[in-house]
Amino acid sequence: MARRPSGRHAAATPRSNASDDDYVTALLSQALTSDVVFWGPLGRSEEVEAVERLVLDIRRHPTGAGTMVRCSAVDMPGEWARYRWAFTTPDGGPRLAGTDVVHLRQGRIDQMIVFAGDIKHAP
Repeated sequence: MARRPSGRHAAATPRSNASDDDYVTALLSQALTSDVVFWGPLGRSEEVEAVERLVLDIRRHPTGAGTMVRCSAVDMPGEWARYRWAFTTPDGGPRLAGTDVVHLRQGRIDQMIVFAGDIKHAP
């Protein structure tokens, strides 16, 4: 997630989801700064542990561990980036999609804003 894509628009290359919870922790520690600020649907959180709790909660979805994938190119003008993602439950059931906007500091995410769902068209 924190790797800089080559060029302004990197190709969408969904990656496999982490095989176990320990791997989630290791990946987040590589991608996020220790003082990351995370704005999500439930408000503001700080530090890697807060993001880790959210990811682990998603992995414990009542229908089983779903799949979270990036489903767009990464648009990265300078130190800011945005990309679309989708979460699907194991049975192909409820799906949630959204957009993340992240700020990078020395190649790692130090700010992350999660927009879940689509924006309605203007009247």
